[in-house]
Amino acid sequence: MFWLLAILAYLLGSLSFAILLSRKAGGPDPRVSGSGNPGATNMLRVAGKRLAGLTLLGDLLKGLLPVLAGALLGLSLQQQAWLGLAAVIGHLYPLYFRFRGGKGVATAAGMLLGLYPPAALLAICAWLLSFNLTRTSSLAALIATPLSLPLLAWQQPAALLPMSAVTGLIVWRHRSNLRDLFDGRERHF
Repeated sequence: MFWLLAILAYLLGSLSFAILLSRKAGGPDPRVSGSGNPGATNMLRVAGKRLAGLTLLGDLLKGLLPVLAGALLGLSLQQQAWLGLAAVIGHLYPLYFRFRGGKGVATAAGMLLGLYPPAALLAICAWLLSFNLTRTSSLAALIATPLSLPLLAWQQPAALLPMSAVTGLIVWRHRSNLRDLFDGRERHF
């Protein structure tokens, strides 16, 4: 049953709300507009607040729903975390969109919300504070994601390995942003 749920979580994660909403609204493909990232931040740039908000909600739910399904089915917290990781991998490398996905921040936040809400709240607060201070979404994501790990390790150690993998993937997907940050070329709002 776990493996079936993991496959379903990956397939759910592969739905790109940015691309689907943009197509439905007749807007530009976010993979070729703005930053080229099919995520909520780029949707804010290329499609406005409404579609960005819907993208954020959809991406968040992609991470949350597999974790909740695992909990409802009595899976261990670690198994729930692996399901969340499968959804994040689906978001990063979506089957339906030639494996060209987003950066996984909102989907990881949904995963974290399902696993341990206080850690998700810490990450969201860190993101908001970092973004308000720097006006740089990528930097806010790179600060917020790893910040939740110590709290998770302390309170929910079973979820630490899958969440650490998610953090590593998010940092990996932001590697061009890191180069731009160091070179002073990163986009700001």
